[in-house]
Amino acid sequence: MSTIHSTQKTILITGAAKRVGAAIARALHAAGANVIIHCNHSRTDAEALATELNLSRARSAEVVQGDLLATNALKGLIVQAHSCFGRLDGLVNNASSFYPTPIGTIDEDHWNELMGSNLKAPLWLSQAAAPYLREANGAIVNIIDIHINRPLKDFIVYNAAKAGLAGLTRSLALDLGPEIRVNGVSPGAIIWPEDEAAYPPAERERIIQQTPLKRIGSAEDIAGAVKYLMLDAPYVTGQILAVDGGREIAL
Repeated sequence: MSTIHSTQKTILITGAAKRVGAAIARALHAAGANVIIHCNHSRTDAEALATELNLSRARSAEVVQGDLLATNALKGLIVQAHSCFGRLDGLVNNASSFYPTPIGTIDEDHWNELMGSNLKAPLWLSQAAAPYLREANGAIVNIIDIHINRPLKDFIVYNAAKAGLAGLTRSLALDLGPEIRVNGVSPGAIIWPEDEAAYPPAERERIIQQTPLKRIGSAEDIAGAVKYLMLDAPYVTGQILAVDGGREIAL
């Protein structure tokens, strides 16, 4: 792939082929940024999204593919992303594994996958991206979870990983300033998991009734928060913005 040298802000979004990640890519693209859509297994969806965005604005979206658990390949992934447009202004660490790990069932594979996708990869990617982001006075936005404060039962490893990501967000803000801002978005109930068994209808209704706004949010709600922190908040760093319909205060 030849480098497209651009004067527009260029932002890499991990796990951007579908769901919330795709909404983030669309929102940043609509705001005028070039977007780099990362995927692992969802290459077809990622290419379809890139085609959609490029039809809207030519040569404004690219796809990079990689396994975020392959730690040794993450620096190369950032180099590839930078080469797409000749610059890198932002990183959205959105990709995440999510499934229950009740006590008594946890094994090392669970630990490696949940910690790897939710905590280790964001750190390694941020570290690799830092030289490019410093040059651009760029920003990092991490997608966290409201359960960092009120753990979700039976999701021990996931809870710990996301709590670690919240701490990482604040630490990176301290260490990467003043050139790079680092913030987080903490979603509540936004899109139900594709596996209905994870949240059966009765549990979904309970969560809705527990939320002051009495409804779930949308992927676009998260995308709007990311856009704000990435593009419209030059004096905001080290913050975690809850986008949860008020659920955090009601738990």
